[in-house]
Order: sequence, then structure tokens, then C-alpha cells
Amino acid sequence: MQGKCKRARVVAFGCQMSERDSETIAGLLSACGYDVLPHGAAAAAAAATTAIAAEGDTADGGGTAAPVADSAPPDMVLFVTCCVRGNAENRAIGNLGDMKRLKERNPGMIVAVAGCMAQEEGMRRLIVDKMPWVDLVFGTHNIQNLPAMLARVEAGERVIEVLDDSDSIAEHLPAIRAYRHKAFVNITFGCDNFCTYCIVPYVRGRERSRTEADILKEVSDLVDAGCREVTLLGQNVNAYGKGLPPLPDGSVPGFAHLLRAVNGVEGLRRIRFTTSHPRDFTPDMIRACAESERVCRHLHLPLQAGSDRVLARMHRGYTLKRYLELLDEVRSAMPDVAITTDLMVGFPGETEEDFLETLRAVAEARFDAAFTFVYSPREGTVAAGMPDQVDEAVKGDRIRRLIEAVNESAAASNAALVGSVQEVMVEGPSERDSSVMAGRTRTNKMVHWPTPQPPRAVPAPGDILNIRIEQASVYTLRGVEA
Repeated sequence: MQGKCKRARVVAFGCQMSERDSETIAGLLSACGYDVLPHGAAAAAAAATTAIAAEGDTADGGGTAAPVADSAPPDMVLFVTCCVRGNAENRAIGNLGDMKRLKERNPGMIVAVAGCMAQEEGMRRLIVDKMPWVDLVFGTHNIQNLPAMLARVEAGERVIEVLDDSDSIAEHLPAIRAYRHKAFVNITFGCDNFCTYCIVPYVRGRERSRTEADILKEVSDLVDAGCREVTLLGQNVNAYGKGLPPLPDGSVPGFAHLLRAVNGVEGLRRIRFTTSHPRDFTPDMIRACAESERVCRHLHLPLQAGSDRVLARMHRGYTLKRYLELLDEVRSAMPDVAITTDLMVGFPGETEEDFLETLRAVAEARFDAAFTFVYSPREGTVAAGMPDQVDEAVKGDRIRRLIEAVNESAAASNAALVGSVQEVMVEGPSERDSSVMAGRTRTNKMVHWPTPQPPRAVPAPGDILNIRIEQASVYTLRGVEA
């Protein structure tokens, strides 16, 4: 009789890079004989907390416990961690703490930690020294070695394997994708910018680019499997091509060339990309976006702060004036583009006047949305050692005011779409209300509309519909099929 199939849950915290890593890790675990439970960011609330709650305890790991169909704990729980900001880091630590009780009740369970927290020395030391129930720790540069590391753990060894850096990129690894109709595709790894607040260059390494041929093959394979939208991923996608040899036709590889090449993949409907750096967004990249019909009219362009003094201390490499000029250039080429951004409050030395300049920048830039953050010191970065750290109460007041300003800008942008007809790619039923469908416009705005009633068929994820917008709020649009 066949033995019981081993089950694994992979839980991702933080950014899209962690989500993409979780898909590769899930594929490797499947190749090792594990039945992989739902994984990625959507599983973050269903990891240790749910497994413990299923046994009669309560736990607060920073997320909300969700019901699981099978209350038996998995044979392995693997956390793909992020340390870019304190929130994702704290959630991961909370979930790892919860695993102690579950491991005590299920001593054969394997608990593993991967990703940026494992790569960062201070966090790795905390996990290794203070969490003996963690069996496996590995970083961002050796995911491909997971089968060999796992075999050692299954043989009874505690494995800590973190490489300082890697110049190579492991290609053609298996993956279990979180979605069929859309996918993340890595184009670069690492970052050379060394912004003073950012831990990424230290935990993801220096910039490395995949070859255009490998990227195009992955996109083509995804499309053949039913994918309709790809998001090209990198810490700085605009740096794509550094260190690569000339292409077979003699042209220089770069992000603009790559966009045009991916745009030529038959069967693909939409192309997105993230993240861009304002300093490196060239006129040719703007032209490539405007000329490529599959490239979505959405640009995420992190500003971080509106004060030139703060931007200089952050080592961002541009001024507010140059950033606003870039927005004008983008909007001139693509009048219907949506611009989103990242904004931070409380960077060391930020004065009230510096913050007011950020508020003025929000009004002038007319952002469609923004991810807003409170600065959190990252050990080992330049900013963490700056003497003029901002008081937490001041940070709290500033983030509240910033969110108000961003919401006002977003509401105005969305209100302007009322009465228009938007092309929407279906995501599926709304997670909060099954009576409405959810999807995204080419400008990445979330749209809700009534779920069709029988005998009409419910549209599938990836279907394209035209929706007439009837209502707008800060975060969503509502409409009906046109």
C-alpha cells in the first residue's frame, strides 16, 4: 500500500519577489514528493496560526486566522520572508514564534525559513539562536539547492546554508504558480543603488540580469499554459541588461528592447512591470511603453519623499523637479497612464517643512494611488546609523496626514472615470462579497460589478470584459457590463 503523501505549506511575506520565490520553492518541494498546499501571500494568514487554532489554541502572528479544510498540520511549513520593512518582518517573526507549540505537538514536522530575513545576519542569528524548533534556514542565493538541503534535514540534521552572494542565475527551475491567468516573471535580481534606508542590496545581492532569450521562453511557456498577463519583476527593472553581451542582432540588451520583445509574444494580452527607478527611466523606455500595445498604462514610480534634502540623504539620485518633469514626459506620451508611487515618512532628519514638501508633491504629481510607509531602521544600512531619528509619535501624525492627501488624490483620479467604459481583466469573485466580480483595468484600478445570474455564465479569471463605470471611491470603481 502506498504511504501517506507528505504535505507542505509555503507562506510568503512581503514583496512580489518573495511571492515569486515561493512559487519556485513550491515547485521544488513538489518535485521532492510533497503535496504543496495553497501557497504565497494568500497563505500568510493560513500558516502556523491556523494550524495551531485548529488544535484548540489561539494565536496572533500578525495576520488573521483563516479556516483550513484539513485541520491536520502539514509535514512541513516553509516561510519565505522579507525584511524590506518592519511590518513583514514582524509578521514572520510572530508566525515563527507560534510554530514552537505546533512543533512540540508534532515533532516530526519540518519548519523552514527562506528569503531575505535568512540572508540578513542579525535576523538569521536571532532565528538560529533563539528558535531551535526551526530545522532549515537558507537565503536568497541558493533556492535551487533546496532538494539537497531538505534531504539532510529529513536525515535528522539541522541545516543553516546561506551564501553571501551569487553571480549566477539558476534557470529552468520548477514552479507551482499561484494563478493560471497571470504570472510574475523575474528579469533582474539584486540592486546596485544602495539607497541609505534600503536593505535590498545586502540581502538580494548586486544587480544581475536574465538573458532576453530565457525571459521570452518563460513568457511563451506561460502563455501556452493559459497565462494572459505577465508582470516583469526586478528591484530596478530599468537597470535590466547590465553585464549582458550584445544580442544576436548586435543590439544592446536593455529594458526598452525587452519590453518590445515581450510585446511580440503572441497570445499575451497584458504586460506590467515593477519596480522602476526614476533616475533610470529613459526616453526610449517611455517610447517602448507607449508603442507597445500590450504594455499596460500603469507606471509605478517610487518618489519616497518630496524634499530634495531628504532625497539626497536617501541617495535617490534625482530631485523633485526632475521627478515631476519625468511625469510630464510620461503623460505626454501616454495621456491615459495611471501613476502610482511609494512614499515614506519619518526618514532620519525629516523636518516638518520636509514633510510639507512631500504633501505638496502629492498634490502636484496627481498620483492615482500610493503605498505609504513609516520609516523603519534596517540594521546595516546607512540610515539606521544616522543620529537624528524621528520620534514615533511624529511619524504617526505624518503618516495619517499623508494618507489623507493620497486618498484625496486617488479619489479625484477615480471620480474622473465615472461614465467611461474600461477594459477589465477578470480576477474572479470578490473576496469580500461573492455577489460581485472583481477585476483590474489596464491602469491597474480595481473594478467591481454584479456577478452574472443564471443562465448567464460567470466569467473566468483572465477573461476580458468592458465595464461601464458608475461609481468611484478612493480604492475601487463600481460598474456594469457595457
